[in-house]
Amino acid sequence: MSERRPGARETARAACVPRTHAGIRGSHEEAEGAPPASPHDRGGRVNSAPAEQDEHLVQLLTPEGERVEHPDYSIGLSAEELRGLYRDMVLTRRFDAEATALQRQGELGLWPSLLGQEAAQIGSGRALRDDDYAFSTYREHGVAWCRGVSPAALMAQFRGVDHGGWDPRSHNFHLYTIVIGSQTLHATGYAMGVAKDGADSAVIAYFGDGATSQGDVNESFTFSAVYDAPVVFFCQNNQWAISEPTERQTRVPLYQRARGFGFPGVRVDGNDVLACLAVTKWALERARRGEGPTLVEAFTYRMGAHTTSDDPTKYRADEERAAWEAKDPILRLGRHLKAEGHADTGFFEELEAESETLGKRVRQAVRAMPDPEPMALFEHAYADGNSLVDEERAQFAAYQASFADSAEEGK
Repeated sequence: MSERRPGARETARAACVPRTHAGIRGSHEEAEGAPPASPHDRGGRVNSAPAEQDEHLVQLLTPEGERVEHPDYSIGLSAEELRGLYRDMVLTRRFDAEATALQRQGELGLWPSLLGQEAAQIGSGRALRDDDYAFSTYREHGVAWCRGVSPAALMAQFRGVDHGGWDPRSHNFHLYTIVIGSQTLHATGYAMGVAKDGADSAVIAYFGDGATSQGDVNESFTFSAVYDAPVVFFCQNNQWAISEPTERQTRVPLYQRARGFGFPGVRVDGNDVLACLAVTKWALERARRGEGPTLVEAFTYRMGAHTTSDDPTKYRADEERAAWEAKDPILRLGRHLKAEGHADTGFFEELEAESETLGKRVRQAVRAMPDPEPMALFEHAYADGNSLVDEERAQFAAYQASFADSAEEGK
């Protein structure tokens, strides 16, 4: 294996200098910058202040759809590219809504909705190159869409018909991870391998605000910083780790945690798809240049339940959701497209028809999924077999046979 590109560690130490590349300019708050405001200055909720009041927030598109410039980040997109981002968000929201309905109808065992987080996922997902690798949690349906994983493959796992319905090597998109925060260790190790191979691809790891309290995440920060791993840690701060607000996870804004590990952190408006795209591109290019990890905190909001087994009305106010609905990522970009004349009525009507077709196709695909063979549960636990699994297989086979015996005796 070849060695890591020379000068990577020295370059990483100088990472506080703004850099320019490929039309995207980026910088981060310097480690020696002013100390953060006390969380008590924000009424006791660390991250509950309106995003627009955060001077460090990267925003390129206001909630009203107005295009603004940021001194350290910029990106130029054609009207076609803007329409493509809008289409991605609309279609992702549509199949996500279909999945929620299917769960309510008993067709899926569970579903974790991404409602409200489309911009963070589509923006970051479209920033990836084909040879980059993504490690997800269990809510990155928009990123999966960007990586070419079909919605039906996502739902097969939640229907219980497989243990992950896509080949991660075919899409460079790892299987959904239920264990909170563990995927950051996988991503860091993979990124260290990429560096050892001398490749210029990058790795991205997705996780939520609650996962930042896990030891796995903090260990990943340490290893990635020490070994200059080409990894971007993309935290979707949707304000709630199930029923726990972010004030129970941290006493400073999450992006500032990166400072203590020796790499840059950036807070981006997670409901602004353009800002998420620009910041993630910058962070990925920084990783490819051998400058080590970056923490991106996408400041967004989970407008739905944590999963379909959750009732958010038990722990948060309707007024809070209403305030965030005004900053809806799809409405935001739609306003911009209309104001700039980048999309006409025909575009929106055609997209609406396409989204309904997608919903119908997903519904039909899920309902047509065959029940798995019960004994298949044991087939791929170990590559070369295992005596304990063999014993469990035999016990389960006897249990299954007992039903047939009971039915025969009842005749």
